Amino acid sequence: MTQWLIPVLFVITGFLAGIIGEKVIFNKLKKFVETKKITGSEIIFHAFHRMTFIWLVLAGFFWAILSAPVQPNISNILQKIITVILLYSITLVIARLTGGFISVFTSRNQGVSTSLISNSAKIAVLVLGTLIILQTLGVQITPLVTTLGISGLVVGLALQDTLANLFSGFYLVISKQVRTGDYVKLDNNYQGYVTDINWRNTTISEMSNNVIIVPNSKLASATFTNYHLPVKEITLSINVGVSYASDLDLVERVTIEVAKEVMAEIAPQLIDNEPFIRFNNFGDFSIDFTLYMRVNEILDQGIGKHLLVKKLHRRYQQEEIIIPFPARNVYLHN
Repeated sequence: MTQWLIPVLFVITGFLAGIIGEKVIFNKLKKFVETKKITGSEIIFHAFHRMTFIWLVLAGFFWAILSAPVQPNISNILQKIITVILLYSITLVIARLTGGFISVFTSRNQGVSTSLISNSAKIAVLVLGTLIILQTLGVQITPLVTTLGISGLVVGLALQDTLANLFSGFYLVISKQVRTGDYVKLDNNYQGYVTDINWRNTTISEMSNNVIIVPNSKLASATFTNYHLPVKEITLSINVGVSYASDLDLVERVTIEVAKEVMAEIAPQLIDNEPFIRFNNFGDFSIDFTLYMRVNEILDQGIGKHLLVKKLHRRYQQEEIIIPFPARNVYLHN
């Protein structure tokens, strides 16, 4: 019985060391790094979550097996099991790190990360790690890869729609025709922000907080407007009509001054883009023109028009510029 004392002590030590390492050392180190706000620290700590405990427990079992009075063949089997668990945990850490840092990279370049790319990277790492584990166990992976290739062809024929969506998703991401964070309007008039592109669907969030789910293959072949390409800034236009008695030079000066005030409120960084007007029509009741000014993105058009109407109305009243009412002839018959 005493010959099992040391192996049991190794197991208990491994468990205690794992608990202390995870609950005390790991958590304190995590809190310390969080206060320093080191870039990528959240990804690293997420990747190593629970791994300190697992690895220390495995170390305790490994030394317990070496010191235990068991037959060599049983000892070898147990050591291989520990090796497989260790290699899989390392693969999982690498997969988490890869997916996390790819998400950060795509976020910096596109504004929001796409789960398609990060998840594909995780799967690739997990598959590669699994093949390494099988080779470590002495399994010939060449016939396995060949079998998987043939099986993949059969499965691919059965899942043509799914694969079409998968490759369409890759096409959308790589071509950068649509990116997460972009505001798009589809040919069926649905519109909103692209929040994610996964292996099957593209998710679009409307301003009403409803979610539109579009299959990737449908979006790749659809006609849509991307209001964030080539840049987010767009030109807001608003049509105005003033009376024929108006001083058009005064109208132009006042209107541009008001437009600059609005730009200073909603798009100060674009103030160098001078707003302008173009007179374009002698209407039945007014001389019509269009005001053009730059705003940050498509949704700023609403607040821009709102402010323009209020400020123009107030300023025109001050300058005695009249926006005429439509006049109609009314004939009364006895």
